[in-house]
Amino acid sequence: MNLNSTLRYGDPHDPFYAEYNRRKGHYSMAGDHMHGQHELYYLFGGERFYFIKDRAYQVQPGDLVIVPGDEVHKTSDTGVPNHERIVLYYDERYFAQFGEAEAELLRSPFRGTRRLLRLGAPERLRVEQLLYGMLREIQDRPPGSDLPIRHAAAELLLFAARHALGAEAEAADEAPSPTAAKMTEVAQHIAANFREPISLDKLSSRFYLSPSYLSRTFKRCTGFGIAEYVGITRVKEAQRLLRETDARITEVSEEAGFDNFSHFEKVFKAFTRMTPRSYRAQFRRPG
Repeated sequence: MNLNSTLRYGDPHDPFYAEYNRRKGHYSMAGDHMHGQHELYYLFGGERFYFIKDRAYQVQPGDLVIVPGDEVHKTSDTGVPNHERIVLYYDERYFAQFGEAEAELLRSPFRGTRRLLRLGAPERLRVEQLLYGMLREIQDRPPGSDLPIRHAAAELLLFAARHALGAEAEAADEAPSPTAAKMTEVAQHIAANFREPISLDKLSSRFYLSPSYLSRTFKRCTGFGIAEYVGITRVKEAQRLLRETDARITEVSEEAGFDNFSHFEKVFKAFTRMTPRSYRAQFRRPG
């Protein structure tokens, strides 16, 4: 089947949105690192690093990646050129069309602990038939094409829900390589100690790596610079405190690990595109 190199269905603000790309050469993800939509990411061909929360995965053809909404994530280049992938985005509004039990089942992949499902040949064939059928409908747009596209979106969620619960998924979370495993250790250390002062020099001493090697390799495996990942981890904690507590914003800044309030406001706005006060206001009811 001849597909365009880029295909999209819907709009990023819709309850369901799909994006397909076949890329030549080397590519690392730019743009948002956190957003409210849940994601299913499937790699048809090539090889990618996929960093989620505090762990790096080396994604291979036939892997299905599960990313919960508002989770830190980014894809990056492994050094292998060319890749083909599709990302399906599900907003929480998407699940309102289903009954309560069905919605809970379809949400379950994003609430579980599995982040990567490594599919066997029969499962891979089934998923690719489903996805290529969806892409054919998106590209050709015959009458009634919304029906099979929406059906495929729900069927893939159901597949992920059932498969994530099965024994086949057990081996998928193994560390992809010694290098990625070491960078996962670094990320997990940052995630556990973000309230403390963190610097490249301190991290390089702790993990017995040169600063230049650590900086370069962390960026390659996670898609984030060290300072960028520290900042986004602190912003995630600040968001939680703004939603769940009545602490003053200056206290939130300190509790999240920022030692300068102006810097906190700048970093928070860079990642969320709003001020801390505006973010909190979304979760406060009038009166």
